[in-house]
Amino acid sequence: MGASFVGIEIKVVVPYGKAKEAVEFYKEAFGAEEVKCKTHSSLDSENDLLDPILCAQLKIGSSTFLVCDQPDASSSAVKLAEMENGIFFRMETDDVVGALARAMKAGAKKVGEVIEEACVCTGVQAGTVIDPFGVAWTITSISGASSSNKCC
Repeated sequence: MGASFVGIEIKVVVPYGKAKEAVEFYKEAFGAEEVKCKTHSSLDSENDLLDPILCAQLKIGSSTFLVCDQPDASSSAVKLAEMENGIFFRMETDDVVGALARAMKAGAKKVGEVIEEACVCTGVQAGTVIDPFGVAWTITSISGASSSNKCC
């Protein structure tokens, strides 16, 4: 069977520079609470003017999800044009490479290479596949963060 998974999280990726607007929409429309937010400026001072959101964790009821700006064109992340929508499912596993291989064997397309995530945590490996239905799945190594303090 291979890799086992410990959970799933939804990641909504919007066009570059629109995540702040999306966060505000989810707050107003659904009463979402902002748990935490990490911006690109904390990683790259050249982006200070727009200060796009690397990752914001929102909570509605007992559920959380992530809202992120689409990375710039030089990023190795999945491009919105390669998928049907801007939704990623993010899953943690004890075997990223094995989980990616299993997904590809079932028909998913690998996008890029396994990389270290640039979110709040360091040392978390991640790889992405797009399933035959256009949904992106980012598979990450287990961060060790509690569910109330996810890495991003």
